[in-house]
Amino acid sequence: MRVAGKLKDFNGKRHVGSHLIRAVEDYNEVSYHLLECAVVHLYFTRGPPGDASTKQEAGGDGMFVDNDNGQGEGFQGKKMDLSRLKGTARKVFTLLEQTPQGNEGLHVSLIAQKLGISQSEVFKAGDDLLGEGMIYTTVDDETWAVLE
Repeated sequence: MRVAGKLKDFNGKRHVGSHLIRAVEDYNEVSYHLLECAVVHLYFTRGPPGDASTKQEAGGDGMFVDNDNGQGEGFQGKKMDLSRLKGTARKVFTLLEQTPQGNEGLHVSLIAQKLGISQSEVFKAGDDLLGEGMIYTTVDDETWAVLE
């Protein structure tokens, strides 16, 4: 199984909130995960890699960096399929994707305000997006961010 989630802290206890659970369809996903783990380990033990000019001099091609060149690809490099989303859900997802935000995401009231719709409509759209595994809750159940 492939699980995507976020480490959270509640009352001094850490737990993982899973936001997407799906079966591994291709064994290459396991290899990708192992390589990703190695990159994260190296990042935290040796620091971030040098700038782009340093990589070019060293002959690197940035193969372990998530670089989709703005193609809007999501989990595992697959494009997010917006075709199955209803109008409001598509608007909410697009707003979340395009609005600059910190790690916390956007609150439902701010989304409703920016889109000029009621909070109940935003909650309905959010249920669809959460069910599709396209967004996840962050600091509380009413603050969302795009799962990348």
